[in-house]
Amino acid sequence: QVQPVESGGGSVQAGGSLRLSCAASGRLFSTYAMGWFRQPPGKGREFVAAIGWLERNVDYADSVKDRFTISRDNRKDTVYLQMNNLQPEDTAVYYCAASPRDIGYYPWQYNYWGQGTQVTVSS
Repeated sequence: QVQPVESGGGSVQAGGSLRLSCAASGRLFSTYAMGWFRQPPGKGREFVAAIGWLERNVDYADSVKDRFTISRDNRKDTVYLQMNNLQPEDTAVYYCAASPRDIGYYPWQYNYWGQGTQVTVSS
């Protein structure tokens, strides 16, 4: 029902910025919570940020708080992740996910996933 597609990844130096986009289509798109997860090389998938359309609430992982901002544009069926002051530890494949539930912090809480976009930060 919802198919997220990520874009905007790339390679930057430490301290640089990137904005990721996630376009998602679906009849009931506005009822879904949207989340960003990332998977560093050799590690599992971890929570980054999430936003709920109905309740308009947001949350962030402690590791990205005050540096990353999640936002949405419902007219475009798109969610964004603005990433500032990027550090090498942020290097990962970033995934966009959708859930009919409210904000969740674990991958199993999300039903639909994009293919991911690579973010590489060098020092």
